[in-house]
Amino acid sequence: MHADDKLKAALVLRDGGVYLGKGYGKIGTYDGEAVFCTGMVGYTESMTDPSYHKQFLTFTYPLIGNYGVSSYDRKDHGLPTSFESDSIKARGIVAHEICKHPSHWSSSKNLATWLSDENVPGIAGIDTRSLTKRLRNEGVMPAILSVYNDDIDIEKIKDRLAHMGDPTNNNLVSDVSTPVTITYNDSGKRTVVVLDCGVKNGIIKSLVKRNIRVVKVRYNTPLDIIESYNPDGILISNGPGNPEKVDTIQDTINGAISNEIPIFGICMGIQLLSLSQGATTYKLKYGHRSQNQPCIENGTKRCYITSQNHGYVVDSDSLEGTGLDLWFSNANDNSCEGVISKRDKAFAVQFHPEACPGPRDTDHLFDKFYDMMEGI
Repeated sequence: MHADDKLKAALVLRDGGVYLGKGYGKIGTYDGEAVFCTGMVGYTESMTDPSYHKQFLTFTYPLIGNYGVSSYDRKDHGLPTSFESDSIKARGIVAHEICKHPSHWSSSKNLATWLSDENVPGIAGIDTRSLTKRLRNEGVMPAILSVYNDDIDIEKIKDRLAHMGDPTNNNLVSDVSTPVTITYNDSGKRTVVVLDCGVKNGIIKSLVKRNIRVVKVRYNTPLDIIESYNPDGILISNGPGNPEKVDTIQDTINGAISNEIPIFGICMGIQLLSLSQGATTYKLKYGHRSQNQPCIENGTKRCYITSQNHGYVVDSDSLEGTGLDLWFSNANDNSCEGVISKRDKAFAVQFHPEACPGPRDTDHLFDKFYDMMEGI
């Protein structure tokens, strides 16, 4: 653990790009995928989002950490107020400038100290505009982040990168899913079982504030165990990695649909629901990671501004014959943003309706889910 002002860092990309800057956090050399997020605020939420597992999170906003980091002890519905999980989940942090002296009433430490406390590497003092343009043009790619206090062999790192595969092309859900079952709001009126693929705390809070009993289970929990909780609905959460690598969960989803249990999928949840019904997914060139993605509700003129964090999407053309209809589309690239079943009690969206951080345009989808469980 280090908070040394003399630390240095290097971010090396698969295409040969090298960015040298100031180092933060834990000394060492780390593999991951370089991605970027265009949000102006919400760095504590983003850094603790399990969907960033195995990724180096590049902030395009030039100053990060200016309102500091609050304490995990501040609670909202029993969960940390400003965090989407109980620790930093991003593989590492990339910034132009990290603020040393934050100013906010809730701040308990600065961002550099937080990185050191949690042994997470970071680099700052680089041209993040250049890096972001590179990732937009070439696509997100494998990268190595090294934090050091002496010298570094860049050519050796490039050789290591040449033999490195896609860090996200694995079942990363198994790394971040809960090892034990956890219940929230045990006296709630309705019960929702959350298949935890890396669920954000904001999703659980959105359910609890509607007086729903939430039972969070590991992603590969068998259907008979899920049904023992007498669920009124099942929520398939967000999560990291390639959805096609997530084992057994598609059989669980199919079984739940056959038993007419209402299903709501969010982010990876839409991909897993669609895969279970015979659709396919693909990886976007540089993903959608921002708080201002416009989505059109098909058949209407309604446009919603949404918060997103994903690299994979459902292939809209593959929905034909699955029983799922295209519900929302991205106004920027026309990619699939939502599916809904007219045959079954199931729908899912690619964006985050809990919107932490981000707009709350689609928060009403949790009400739609509740009404579906009520049979309305």
